[in-house]
Amino acid sequence: MTQKTAAPLSGMIYRLEDRPPNGPAILAAIQHILASIVGIVTPALIIGGVLGLGEHIPYLVAMSLFVSGVATFIQCRRFGPVGSGLLSVQGTSFAFVGAILAAGFAVKGRGGTPEDILTMIFGLCLVGCLVEIGLSQFVGRLRRIITPTVTGIVITIIGLSLVKVGFTDFAGGATAGEALGEPVNLLLGFIVVAAILVLTFQPNPTVRISAIMAGLVIGFVVAALLGKVDFSSAGSGPLIALPIPFRYGIDFDLALFLPIAFIYLITAIETTGDLTANSIIAGEPVRGDLYMSRIKGGILADGVNSGLAAIFNTFPNTTFSQNNGVIQMTGVASRHVGMIIAVILIVLGFFPVIGNAFLLVPKPVLGGATLVLFGTIAVAGIRILASETIDRRKAYIMAVSFGVGLGVTLVPDATQHLPDFIRQVFATPITLSGLSAIILSLVIPEGDDAVAEPSTAESPVQPA
Repeated sequence: MTQKTAAPLSGMIYRLEDRPPNGPAILAAIQHILASIVGIVTPALIIGGVLGLGEHIPYLVAMSLFVSGVATFIQCRRFGPVGSGLLSVQGTSFAFVGAILAAGFAVKGRGGTPEDILTMIFGLCLVGCLVEIGLSQFVGRLRRIITPTVTGIVITIIGLSLVKVGFTDFAGGATAGEALGEPVNLLLGFIVVAAILVLTFQPNPTVRISAIMAGLVIGFVVAALLGKVDFSSAGSGPLIALPIPFRYGIDFDLALFLPIAFIYLITAIETTGDLTANSIIAGEPVRGDLYMSRIKGGILADGVNSGLAAIFNTFPNTTFSQNNGVIQMTGVASRHVGMIIAVILIVLGFFPVIGNAFLLVPKPVLGGATLVLFGTIAVAGIRILASETIDRRKAYIMAVSFGVGLGVTLVPDATQHLPDFIRQVFATPITLSGLSAIILSLVIPEGDDAVAEPSTAESPVQPA
């Protein structure tokens, strides 16, 4: 089979197998870390904060960094069939946050302790990784079921369902009580959002990449000046954190597992897109045996690395699309830079002081950043949906899927009389929207009506 190689984008200095000198390699690695570190640690901060995991959060953050380093090394180095062999940074996946929070709240509702919550989450994620490992061998068939319409719907629902979490922190946090919505909290949140927006639209690429981290720093400084930072916990906890496999043990619940299994399916498709974009930017084949081998290896590595994440007490990993932008910006596509990134992340993972530092960040400051991040997740889903013509068939698939997903979010008691297993499955907007989209995509035929541009009043989507 012939290989179709994409022409590398202009400005590419070091190709995939090139070995840059130490100076440029380290500078490129640092820029990748700046682009990804917030994404790596934020899911642990959100999950830990919302579920009240308290003293466990610094360790969860440290393990997020450690496992991301190991996962990046596997993805870039490639071991046999595992890994893509591309400069692809792995980090904690935002896509799982909603499903993990749903599982955590279910355990908490039964009277579970923070340790019980983590035991369940890591058990679910460990079993779930087998889904992605299996799917890695059926990429072609998978893409026929998980279409851009299905993927766009699920990603949009993930973002929209998380906005409540971000805005709650924006207003002061779930434990703020009567202080929720105080003007000073809203002010801090708006300052962070404004800082991120201003920095995002600067011409300097480095400034744009670090916009979220810089926004957090600016918000933290303002909060400290206003006396809203509690420094009493600074310096507390151990200096070194050693990775301990199965520190919390594992547990399993089938009803709680289904939403997480579904997200593993979606992330397999996302990884395909990330690695394809990576190949295009680096000027590597985007068709043929080598390309498919890299895609299968990348998805397989996603599954294996997510299994390692569960074993070492953190949350599922996936490829980070923002690092494709760093490759384009720096002109460095060398996978050897990925190994430097991996080593730096692994070293950072031994120091829980990083997690402690993030714990000092007031909820409104963190909420300002997460509100933007969650909003961009929803926008990413909308962009996927908008990338194709929205004909009448797709419009109704979207209408029903969004309707039931948002409906169960806004009226959670609607499922209270269903059997427990069904209620727990249907109470998760991600699963409900995703299953609705898949079933409707398979059931509604692609007839002449579906292919044509909608132009009548009976369609909910009118042409521009």
